[in-house]
Amino acid sequence: MSERDKVILAYSGGLDTSVAIKWIQDEYDVDVVALTIDLGQGRDLTAIKEKAVKVGAVKAIVVDAKAMFLDYFVWPALMADAVYEGQYPLATALGRPLIAKLLVDIAQQEGASAVAHGCTGKGNDQVRIDVSVHTLDPSLRVIAPAREWRWTRNQEMEYARKNDIPVPVTKKQPYSTDQNLWGRSIEAGVLEDPWEEPPANAWEWTVDPREAPAEPVYVEIEFRQGRPVGLDGEKLDSVTLVQRLHDLAGQHGIGRVDHVENRLVGIKSRELYEAPAATVLHTAHQALETLTLSKQAVRFKTYVAQEYADLIYNGLWFCSHHQDLLAYVISNQRFVSGTVRVRLHRGACTVVGRQSPHSLYSKALATYDTGDQFDHKAAVGFIWVHGLAQQTQMQLQLQAEEPELYRIPVLRPPAIGVEEQDVSERK
Repeated sequence: MSERDKVILAYSGGLDTSVAIKWIQDEYDVDVVALTIDLGQGRDLTAIKEKAVKVGAVKAIVVDAKAMFLDYFVWPALMADAVYEGQYPLATALGRPLIAKLLVDIAQQEGASAVAHGCTGKGNDQVRIDVSVHTLDPSLRVIAPAREWRWTRNQEMEYARKNDIPVPVTKKQPYSTDQNLWGRSIEAGVLEDPWEEPPANAWEWTVDPREAPAEPVYVEIEFRQGRPVGLDGEKLDSVTLVQRLHDLAGQHGIGRVDHVENRLVGIKSRELYEAPAATVLHTAHQALETLTLSKQAVRFKTYVAQEYADLIYNGLWFCSHHQDLLAYVISNQRFVSGTVRVRLHRGACTVVGRQSPHSLYSKALATYDTGDQFDHKAAVGFIWVHGLAQQTQMQLQLQAEEPELYRIPVLRPPAIGVEEQDVSERK
């Protein structure tokens, strides 16, 4: 790098990035511009800006990206039903491509030749940010101090103390956390033992379900083409909707996840997640899909959802494969409009009602009461056609073979003898 070059650092105000300001200056002889991106972390951004300058940044920039985060990143993932390994709603993973995009934008504006972040060499986030930055601007260098210095957390805290860097972490509670509007992740410390129950102080957003209100609360969520647009009959912008639902669901203990996941870098990691709003919205959205999508669409969507979740988790947001998947998702969601009513009660989010102007549910066909329009006689022919292939195979193959010869499981139990039958006859 040229002398006194600029590096744009993704700055959170936490331990890793606070130490990184001083370390980058000393190691690379450059000026550091701290970029704090507001994704709804709920922190004092003014204090973070002041801290960045106090630690040594030549400039501190804050960008409010909450609406962009939800509208361009979270909502597509929700529409796709993207939940990694059925547990993780991808809050942190969804934030990383946006952070990378804004790092590139500011680097180009500031004339910097490098960007930096606080990710370690064992996590997924280094991959997500590095790959995204290199995709959007291959000319930029990526510096990852925590990946280079390879300190333990205690060594890092010791470095901070020696350099008068204030950090809100102690040896007694050394959790590593990340949070945004869509969720909060918690790792490290005692959580690294997957046998240990998470301490109560690990949770911040959700009430212990055992201490949640005794009475449930009901919420009606309105969707338009797969995107949430209102609560309880009131149209809301994306940020307000998520914040309101976040507060309400958290009060009722909704959204706690304790998960051992498969990281991209090849290791298993025990993670805690708190995602009150995400849990409720995913539950409601999937319920509306069962009402408005065909059987084939629902079944195929499960494959799309897994692929979409893997793509996000693996840091490949800006690839053409994602464009292709998103094109399908948008088409798939064009009739997913309506309202879902959920009950929130002591950690459980339960769907109790759903309606849509595009509903494929017909009461006239489903009812067993008067007004039944289903042609019962048609069932006889359907049953014969539906079972024809199985009947043919049984007659021509399965009845004649000897299962023991091929060591395959027997599908049909032995015939029941007369002595095993409890028979009553009318006299």
